[in-house]
Amino acid sequence: MLDWTDKNCRSFHRLLTGQTRLYTEMVTTGALLHGDQPRHLDFNPQEHPVALQLGGSEPADLAACAKLAQAWGYDEVNLNCGCPSERVQRGAFGACLMAEPALVADGIKAMRDAVSIPITIKHRIGIDRLESYEFVRDFVGTIAAAGCEVFIVHARNAWLQGISPKENRELPPLRYELVHQLKREFPHLTIVLNGGVKTDDEIAAQLAHVDGVMVGRQAYHEPWQMAGWDQRFFGVAGPAVSREQVEADWIIYLQAHVAAGRPWAQAMRHALGLWNGQAGSRRWRQIWSDHQYKAMSPAAVAELATQARTGIAEHVQEQLAERQAVQSQVLPAA
Repeated sequence: MLDWTDKNCRSFHRLLTGQTRLYTEMVTTGALLHGDQPRHLDFNPQEHPVALQLGGSEPADLAACAKLAQAWGYDEVNLNCGCPSERVQRGAFGACLMAEPALVADGIKAMRDAVSIPITIKHRIGIDRLESYEFVRDFVGTIAAAGCEVFIVHARNAWLQGISPKENRELPPLRYELVHQLKREFPHLTIVLNGGVKTDDEIAAQLAHVDGVMVGRQAYHEPWQMAGWDQRFFGVAGPAVSREQVEADWIIYLQAHVAAGRPWAQAMRHALGLWNGQAGSRRWRQIWSDHQYKAMSPAAVAELATQARTGIAEHVQEQLAERQAVQSQVLPAA
């Protein structure tokens, strides 16, 4: 989720669900140790619970970055051993680390020795043609022996050569049964399933076999889906949040963003799916995406966008009413 789940994205998602754990985009150890730490690590207090996802392989560097994460207030550090991109492979981390479980175990142990917050791992079920259950079972066993207790398992192999990262999310077949088998064989571990799960019913079906489900691009593109998760999956009582209230709260966030000297458009891109599936949503997105409005305040643009959305919605309702009236006139009398 590089360039996707930044702090603005996570702040928007937190308006939809208060309980779901949020993860940062993957940040490399080199970027943290030698780059702009505030840019990579700063987050908003309302994001909790939030995990920092790290990319790296050197135990000493991972430990140093875990200390930074704890100092900044993160709730968890997650080591990425699932990303298949060539850029990540050149850095000798991501999915290619599954071929070096002893090195991964050393990194996990170094981080656990350095901090008190949970250290978790995200990985694939295999790499390239290593498709046997025994491969992922032994990987999990080795990492668990180093003290890791939470495994987020993308239920596809990672092909390190020949296909793109996008194709790596689509072409290797999903094999949920291997993740379910991991939970049966390691009942004391927390096993979280990732990959291909889209609907709430699909999430519920997977929770019958594993301890959790991670949802990525589906949640990003259809954010309103998250609005029902607190009630359905966490048992939170009370009325569900409305799209109107989420939008109003998001405008307050954008206004503060502008007051701090930052343009609102980069933050707003994460919320463009809020009204998906509703009448007028396309026109609402067009208003927010139109460059001619980017010098205006978020509140002013929101008013224009709402007028466009509700005006179209009213027009659709009028058309439906007219159509129903015509149909009632041509139907034969009973």
